[in-house]
Amino acid sequence: MPPATTRFAPSPTGLLHLGHAHAALFAHRAAAGGRFLLRLEDIDRTRCRPEFAEALLEDLAWLGLSWEQPVRVQSRHFPDYAAVLAGLRARGLLYPCFCTRAEIAASASAPHGPEGALYPGTCRGLSPAQRDAKVAAGLPYALRLDMAAALRAVPGPLCFEEAGEGRLRCDPAGFGDVVLARKDTPASYHLCVCHDDALQGVTLVTRGVDLKPATQLHRLLQALCGWPQPAYAHHGLLLGPDGRRLAKRDQAPTLRALRQAGRTPAEVRVLAGFPD
Repeated sequence: MPPATTRFAPSPTGLLHLGHAHAALFAHRAAAGGRFLLRLEDIDRTRCRPEFAEALLEDLAWLGLSWEQPVRVQSRHFPDYAAVLAGLRARGLLYPCFCTRAEIAASASAPHGPEGALYPGTCRGLSPAQRDAKVAAGLPYALRLDMAAALRAVPGPLCFEEAGEGRLRCDPAGFGDVVLARKDTPASYHLCVCHDDALQGVTLVTRGVDLKPATQLHRLLQALCGWPQPAYAHHGLLLGPDGRRLAKRDQAPTLRALRQAGRTPAEVRVLAGFPD
């Protein structure tokens, strides 16, 4: 097999911690002899900060990593994602949803999927005239994927290649009519990551095992958009003393704090699970 092209794609919503270091080192090692890319997934304009983006570049370099330039910054490419959304909408695969999060959460009968309660399809049945009237009235809306229509548009079963497991079948229907864009986030993580992996020639997607279920939805988007199918390697997550995965919201030890405490890059790599 030819050397892989991998990527590390953090969101600059805070300082990097050991869990991020593990993910970055995992991707870097998987690209040995190939290409290692860095991408800033900063589509969440309410939480991402330029200072965090600068800090993560500095921390990764201190850790001893180097990457192919340029770094792709997603917030600079919203027109790219808008073009994909327009194409899907023209094919009848997207529809505007005017329901609020509170209204959806109140749907007690809604079944649950990998990302929580499934959307009950309230706006799917609106006529074109009803949709146009709501848009003209200035009501905010999200764009949802019509999952049933999307599955009809894809011939044959969907699969993906997982390192150590072989070819696995996908069932993206479990995600329901997932949101691909909303007013405060012009394109979703799911759409942007698949678009950028294809654009950048990523051949091996490495990421935490918590994102493994999302691969089923990503394979559907890749098939709908005619994007190449990468292989996948989902790694385990670093856990804290309480047995929970390291996370920014729980104030996991940051690389910046470890540096300031006198830890060396080699010591931090050991703490992140990469002793050599």
